[in-house]
Amino acid sequence: MKTELTVGNIRIAYTDANHNAFTDLCSFRGRYYLTFRTCPDGHMLFTTSRVIVLASDDGSSWTEVFSFSVEQRDVRDPHFLVFGEKLFVYSGTWLVDPTDSRRTEMNDQLGYAVWSSDGIHWNGPKALDGTHGYYIWRAAALGETAYLVGRRIRDFATDVSPELEREITEAVLMKSTDGLSFSDAGFFSRTYGDETAFLFEPDGSILAIARNYAVGGNAHILRAAPPYSEWERHELPCQIGGPMLAKWGDRYIVGGRKKIGDTAPVTALWWLEENDLHEIAELPSGGDTSYPGFVAIDDTNALLSYYSSHEGSGTSLAPSSIYLAELRRD
Repeated sequence: MKTELTVGNIRIAYTDANHNAFTDLCSFRGRYYLTFRTCPDGHMLFTTSRVIVLASDDGSSWTEVFSFSVEQRDVRDPHFLVFGEKLFVYSGTWLVDPTDSRRTEMNDQLGYAVWSSDGIHWNGPKALDGTHGYYIWRAAALGETAYLVGRRIRDFATDVSPELEREITEAVLMKSTDGLSFSDAGFFSRTYGDETAFLFEPDGSILAIARNYAVGGNAHILRAAPPYSEWERHELPCQIGGPMLAKWGDRYIVGGRKKIGDTAPVTALWWLEENDLHEIAELPSGGDTSYPGFVAIDDTNALLSYYSSHEGSGTSLAPSSIYLAELRRD
């Protein structure tokens, strides 16, 4: 099925002297919301990081409605979930070693949430029960249950080599009835688990795009029916960093940082058709880039967010900016 896509009105939604990155978009109670991480020190782990939430009535003019940080921790990768008539923002956090921020321990990771019933008054940040030792990422809901993907080391092993740590990192499906206390519900990946974007089909099955934690590993398409114990898995022809997956009308759209061989990374968009990706756009981007968010306005119009340093540092250091693009299906 061929559907043309027009990408237009690409503009900077937020920029300053900081490294601004890791975006998500949603709609809630008639307004649009955009979230991202900001940090003066760059991409890596710093206690100077904050998560910002912006709101807009029209997708053009944005106002900050909330921001948060967590003491002694790096906050990053904020993701939205509309659940139980509330808007949640989930963030994975790393405990930062005050003597050397490059020294990390996956077992010290912890998920946090803030939430609002009206998008104006906010609660939190609150540590999520059941997420100690997990790095949480995207979220989705099915009926009265909220789901997250969390990465952890198998059996919370310690003192393992970086190579073995990659191999035994699991991507775990986690569930909650209140959006604040989570337990394991299955596995996306038992080895080389990484960032996973997922959605629920009307029959309760899961469709997912999973980044591969193996060095140079290509992304995968994943599918599973309840109870999510058996997965169909197909390798894709490229790496996809910070993947985004959304159902838009009758199509599935995928976004993320495309990396093929030694080529420079860019943020790209694809249609997902069965087990194949069909590239439809490369966005103005480069350096440190990707982690798109998506919100459908209707079946033919949508907004896309992403970040890039191509007009800033060109690296993982500050500055980098948050971009918005308008998408239209022809």
